Amino acid sequence: MCGTPRGNRPAILTYHDIGLNHKTCFNPLFNFEDMQEITQHFAVCHVDAPGQQDGAPSFQTGYVYPSMDQLAEMLPGILKQFGLKTVIGMGTGAGAYILTRFALNHPEMMEGLVLINVNPCAEGWMDWAATKISGWTNALPDMVISHLFGKEEIHSNHDLIHTYRQHIINDMNQTNLHLFVNSYNSRRDLEIERPVPGINVVTLQCPVLLVVGDSSPAVDAVVECNSKLDPTRTTLLKMADCGGLPQVSQPAKLAEAFKYFVQGMGYIPSASMTRLMRSRTASGSSVTSLEGQRSRSHTGEGTRSRSHTGEGTRSRSHTGDGARNRSHTDTRIELTPNSASNAEQSSPKSMEVSC
Repeated sequence: MCGTPRGNRPAILTYHDIGLNHKTCFNPLFNFEDMQEITQHFAVCHVDAPGQQDGAPSFQTGYVYPSMDQLAEMLPGILKQFGLKTVIGMGTGAGAYILTRFALNHPEMMEGLVLINVNPCAEGWMDWAATKISGWTNALPDMVISHLFGKEEIHSNHDLIHTYRQHIINDMNQTNLHLFVNSYNSRRDLEIERPVPGINVVTLQCPVLLVVGDSSPAVDAVVECNSKLDPTRTTLLKMADCGGLPQVSQPAKLAEAFKYFVQGMGYIPSASMTRLMRSRTASGSSVTSLEGQRSRSHTGEGTRSRSHTGEGTRSRSHTGDGARNRSHTDTRIELTPNSASNAEQSSPKSMEVSC
C-alpha cells in the first residue's frame, strides 16, 4: 500500500499477470515521472497472488491453490483491511481477469477498470494441452514468456526477454508459479455480453480502458473482449510499436492514457498535465502565435479552423458521448469509431484509440 486513502476518492488497485509480481509488472510504470504526477492524487494498493512474490517459500504439501474466482473474492477483504471503499483497478493478463471478475461480483466497489491483455474466455483445449506438455518437459519459463510476449518481441528484444526469463527462473518459486499458471488456465468464461436495450445481460457497469500492444499475443482476445462490453463505457487503446507489456515498453503513453481516463471519471484537474502534454501544449502555442502574427484579422477564427482541420475522425468519435467528451478534452490522441460497431449505424459507438 502506497499513500494514504483520501476521503471518498478511490484508490488504485493493481493485479499482475502470471510469471510476474507487482514489482516486475508495474514498477516501470509507477516509477515513471509522469505516472507519479497522477498517483500523488491517489493511494495505490498492489496485490500479489499467493506465493508469487520474489523468494516466496513453497506451499505445504496438499495446499490447494485458489481458483481465479476465489482470488477475486479475496479482494473485498483486502480492501476492508486497508479501509478502502472503492477502487480503480489496473490488471494485466491473469490480473485483468481477476479484477474483471471482482468488478462483476462487486460493481459497487469498482469505479473504473484498466485492463491490459485481458482474455475474457476460458482456455481452449489446444492451450490446455500445450500447458500440460510444458509441465511435463519442465518448460514452464518458456511457456510463461510466450504468454507475456509476442513472437516478434521474443526474437528481436533479447535484453528484455533475458531479463524477464532470469526473473522467472531465479526469483520466482517455480512450484508456486506452476500452481498460479494452472489456476489461470482453468479459468471460466466471464460470460459478459454487450448490453441490449430491454434485456438483462452480464456486463461491466464501470468505465473500462482496454489496453494492448499491436504485437502482443493477446490482441485477438482484447478485441473480442471489446466487442462484448458496453460501447458507451469502453475505450480500446491499441498501442503501436508495442509488445506484450505496454506498461514496461511504453510507460509514457500508458501514463498519458491513464490520466485522461481518470480525468473522465472526474478526478485530477485538467490543469495537472504530464510533461508530455505540457510539451505538446507549448508547441501548439508557438504555432498559434506565429499564425497570429501573419494575420491578425483572423484572430480566434484561425485557431478554431486549425483545431478542426483534419479532425473529422476525432469529432465524430466524440459525438453522442458526453462523458467521453469530457475525458478526452484537449487530447491529441486520435480517436476512431470501433469497426465492430460500424455495422449498425444507429447503435452507440465504442472507442478505439491508436497511439
